[in-house]
Amino acid sequence: MAVDLVTFFHPEFWGVGNHGDILAFAESKPELFWNKILDTVAAAGLRGIEPTFSPFNWQHAIKTFGSVAGFSRAMEQRGLTLASGFFADLEHGSDIADPAVRSKLFDLVKAYAEVIAACGGDAMVVGLPMRRTRDAEPPLFVDLPYAQRIAEVINELGALTLRQGVKLALHTEAHSVFCTSRDVDLFMLLTDPLYVGFCPDAAHLLGSGADPVVVTTRHIDRLVVAHWKDATGVMPFDIPIDASIHDSHQAYFCRLGAGRVDWPAWARMYRDHNISGWAVLELDAAADPLSEMIASRQFVETTLLPIIG
Repeated sequence: MAVDLVTFFHPEFWGVGNHGDILAFAESKPELFWNKILDTVAAAGLRGIEPTFSPFNWQHAIKTFGSVAGFSRAMEQRGLTLASGFFADLEHGSDIADPAVRSKLFDLVKAYAEVIAACGGDAMVVGLPMRRTRDAEPPLFVDLPYAQRIAEVINELGALTLRQGVKLALHTEAHSVFCTSRDVDLFMLLTDPLYVGFCPDAAHLLGSGADPVVVTTRHIDRLVVAHWKDATGVMPFDIPIDASIHDSHQAYFCRLGAGRVDWPAWARMYRDHNISGWAVLELDAAADPLSEMIASRQFVETTLLPIIG
């Protein structure tokens, strides 16, 4: 089991007042920042991490530890490894049809894939662009022409990461263009399975009105890594999609086993399809991440592993 580092994006854990203060803390005390994260993950009994957005990203880690080797060594000293890496730059990015934007994007993905491979990982989880709020003008229609433009870029990115030994997997982010059951089917159809895989997030799928087990089973042959996260119910589609959208999501997420995801069915899916690999436990912005990670790990070990076998 691993954890996505968004888990640590709560001001209370850092003894500060707001998210901006977390960024300032990371810049002023980078060694303390990263050592506290890695020590807490190890103390929770997990074995991997998934870097995410700044300051919990790979660039900040490498800058802090001096090199890729230094970052890898810091993990190894605690019995940890880099399970996968989350790439968030597409979610709120610029127009990928712009050649300059695409060139920068490809360079960044290549560099990240090299880091993931060097640190023992083999998967890059990619979030697709966010939708627009439903009453926005002009509206954004996620139709076939739109999806084809995005899929062309994703296919090329998948081929690029594969050359570094890293598999690309699309993440089901709520309120993105890849969140509903239909969205997943559309982009799975338009991307090449030889180059593009799937990272279902159980909470984001349920929050988007989909059945996580049904959707994941339908594309089980594309499964690369999964985010094991729980949700209390379906989120309104009319939530404003702006810089605060991820904060809005947090009200619907909860500890593994405390929500409405059918985890026994999820475990049977893993068993029946002989799925193995990393389970990334994601707990958005936990005030007490140590206790939350331990509780989630214990839920998996006592309730789900006996089913999976």
